[in-house]
Amino acid sequence: MTKGANDDMREFARQQLKKKQGFKTYLAVYVGVTGLVTAIWFLTSPGSYFWPIWVIFGMGIGAVATGLDAYGNSWLKPITEADVDAEVERLGRRG
Repeated sequence: MTKGANDDMREFARQQLKKKQGFKTYLAVYVGVTGLVTAIWFLTSPGSYFWPIWVIFGMGIGAVATGLDAYGNSWLKPITEADVDAEVERLGRRG
C-alpha cells in the first residue's frame, strides 16, 4: 500500500471512529431525555395520553440515522488486504 493510500485509509478510519463515538454520545443523551420526559409525564399526568412517545419517536429517527452513518456504511469502503488479514485473525481467535 502506498503512503498516500495508507494516509487516506487512516483518515477514513479516524472519521469512522469519531462517528461511532458521536453515536454513543447520542444514545446516552437519547436514553437520558427519554427517561426525563417519561418521568415528567408520570409525575404530572399518569394514565393520560403518553405524549413522550413523540419525543422518543423523533429522537429515535435521529438515533437510527446517526447509527447508520456510524456503523451502516462500512460496505461503502473497498476491502483491503489489511481488512482480510484482520478478519482472518478474528476468525482464528473464535475457533
